[in-house]
Amino acid sequence: MLRIDPSQRSRLIEIIRSLSDRIDEAKDHGWLGEAEGLRVSLDAARNKLAALDRAVKRSDTRVADLGIPQIRNREGTS
Repeated sequence: MLRIDPSQRSRLIEIIRSLSDRIDEAKDHGWLGEAEGLRVSLDAARNKLAALDRAVKRSDTRVADLGIPQIRNREGTS
């Protein structure tokens, strides 16, 4: 699963709303197979939103200082 940019959260919410509307429309027209396919997509989008919220909550966006790499010669000394 790809990671979502947290700034795209509102777009994901928009997609979820759109999928819900499309499911209602499919049910109104009796397109049960279409409604089921959209429901699978809706579940996946909701799971992705939940994963994004969990990732944002546990992320403190810390930067780890790894230092400057040292290149050693063949004898193993700096």
